[in-house]
Amino acid sequence: MHAENNLMKMQRFILLLALMLSALAVFADTEQEPVKRVKYKHAPGYIFRLTLTDKQGTGYSLEHPTRFLSKRSVERRKRQGLPLDSTDLPVSHRHKRAIENHEVAIIGESRWMNSVLVKVKDTVEIQRLKALSCVKACKLVWQSPDSITPTAIKTKYHDHFEAHDSIGGQIFGKATQQIQVLKGQRLHDIGCCGDGMMIAVIDGGFKNADKIPAFQQIDILGWRDFVCPPSPSIFAETDHGTKVLSAMAINTPLYYIGTAPKACYWLLRSEDQQTEQEVEEDYWVMAAEFADSVGCNLINSSLGYNEYDHPQMSHQLWQLDGHTAFISQAASLLADKGILLVNSAGNSGMGPWKKIGFPADAKNILTVGSVVPESPWRIAPFSSVGPTQDGRVKPDIVAVGAPAYLVNGRGVITEDMGTSFSTPIVCGLAACLWQALPHLNVRQLIQLICETGNNHHHPDNIYGHGVPNFWRAYMIGKYGETEKLKE
Repeated sequence: MHAENNLMKMQRFILLLALMLSALAVFADTEQEPVKRVKYKHAPGYIFRLTLTDKQGTGYSLEHPTRFLSKRSVERRKRQGLPLDSTDLPVSHRHKRAIENHEVAIIGESRWMNSVLVKVKDTVEIQRLKALSCVKACKLVWQSPDSITPTAIKTKYHDHFEAHDSIGGQIFGKATQQIQVLKGQRLHDIGCCGDGMMIAVIDGGFKNADKIPAFQQIDILGWRDFVCPPSPSIFAETDHGTKVLSAMAINTPLYYIGTAPKACYWLLRSEDQQTEQEVEEDYWVMAAEFADSVGCNLINSSLGYNEYDHPQMSHQLWQLDGHTAFISQAASLLADKGILLVNSAGNSGMGPWKKIGFPADAKNILTVGSVVPESPWRIAPFSSVGPTQDGRVKPDIVAVGAPAYLVNGRGVITEDMGTSFSTPIVCGLAACLWQALPHLNVRQLIQLICETGNNHHHPDNIYGHGVPNFWRAYMIGKYGETEKLKE
């Protein structure tokens, strides 16, 4: 028996090592077929971020918020006692016209950051724009590459799960262990499965999520692509987002049930697989603002940035303070909009960077690391660590991600590694908990989840507050202990 146990441990170690090697990058394995690079077919050019001076001439007012926000978005703020402010107002029409008068194309904008993205053919054109009185700052965030690796590739998929994927007597199927570690199955037992909660998934693509039968039962409200130029189809891009979505939303009893199968979802693409440049932070912010505008309660972001194709765009460790990087500035605003951001810590623990990425350093969010599924839930070697530059503990919590079970873009239940996948497991259960405790605001919800972690009394920068207990969080929030939660 002892020899058999050692053999099983060795086999598990080999599997863990093999999977771990595929998860060294912040953005986890995407199952793209290897293809040759091709010449970049679009006209060469540059994208600049123009930060504007003010919002005079916006054409909107805070007295009439439903002209630029959905009723659901406004009600979410009211429910949490959160006022609207100038960051909510759209970018000034007057300023945009002044920019467009110079015959440049505005390809995106951020009301929170009061900025626009402009695409120009050469850098000479930008000099005229920098001279405009409405332009406060100007930064190059993208330049066209010589060649790219095509990513919009059609892939065959299975139209059913295999019989051996079913686990008799286990309603959650292959996902059983990863939800039970967090005691999330008990929320499902009392009917809290994410009903009424709206979750935005910001990712790089959702391969075959529009075709695989297991995804047809998901309440997908819509999708948007914020990358320029947009993909021919977000459902032909990487399957990273497919896997992330599956961890929350699949509902096939005895085979696989995600952590929030009754929630509704928006699928938002912000990650450009063809290059790695700072403009992706702008795309992410645009996606987050869209999620806000349609009334999402939570955002799952299994993305992180620090190193770009052009070194001058890359971030430095000293910037990990939640308010220096463009993406982190915006992410730190989400709690004040009434939205919970659940973001992956990153998979840099074994690389030279080692630390969490951006926007995992943002304030008032849940940053999630990865642990192995067996007790005592040891940290995954690749899981990025803290602290932030201003001394905050990161990650906030950890969950199973080394490996986790997921459904990939081929419609197959499989194991994969990464904080990308521990994150949606947590996000779905956070939605279930919030469904059960709708009186909580974002900061209270974060604190409640963290204080149930098995490392809460001695949080550190590897495990954070540890593995949370969502059932205990529900019991504390439901039965008279909410005075422990700070406003």
